[in-house]
Amino acid sequence: MIKDKKLVVVMPAYNAETTLQQTYDELPHDIVDDVILVDDASTDRTALLARDIGISHVLVHDHNLGYGGNQKTCYRKAVEIGGDIVIMVHPDYQYTPKLIRSMASLIAEDVFDCVLGSRILGVGALRGGMPLYKYVANRILTFVQNALVNYKLSEYHTGYRAFTREILETLPLDRNSDDFIFDNQMLLQVIGHDYRVGEITCPTAYFEEASSIGGMRAVRYGLGVLGESVIYRLDKMGITASRYSK
Repeated sequence: MIKDKKLVVVMPAYNAETTLQQTYDELPHDIVDDVILVDDASTDRTALLARDIGISHVLVHDHNLGYGGNQKTCYRKAVEIGGDIVIMVHPDYQYTPKLIRSMASLIAEDVFDCVLGSRILGVGALRGGMPLYKYVANRILTFVQNALVNYKLSEYHTGYRAFTREILETLPLDRNSDDFIFDNQMLLQVIGHDYRVGEITCPTAYFEEASSIGGMRAVRYGLGVLGESVIYRLDKMGITASRYSK
């Protein structure tokens, strides 16, 4: 508990056997009440290891639903078990779990409704091994989104996120994609519904086991981000009604 609020960590997992233990060990277990791991039909021992190390709730998809589909399961379960603050931590150890206490505190103290761990604030991204082309693409997409969305963030693409229970109960998450664009759609929904968004600097690490998208999937993601930003802008101008409408 933190400020009498139940803190739940959710882990959307796919083939995370080699990094799960390290990620789990670094969680601040003195304030984390429950951990949920959703295994998206991994081909390794992720689910078995999760149970062995004592993760509270381990769910396994019968078939791969995608990154967005995995998160939908995570958040439904987090609400079901009564989480007041829900933080997504990737079990591939790309984002350090050591920031959970700070992110949770900003929500527990009613400073923000959503807190993002930004890889771009400071100089952590490139030092942590983010490929230069990914860094440049991140900066270009964020610049365009800041203009279209009219909400200034250092990045829209981090996978390290904390939410209030109200956000998870209010937003129409099931209308979002089951693919990687889910993250961007959800963040636009958060902004569109006037929730307060804060960012903290997050060091990151890129290595072989860390999940990442590349090639044509990365291109499709980038085009999808631009498309969703245009839809958001049209929505706010009253021209269309979409998942971003209240």
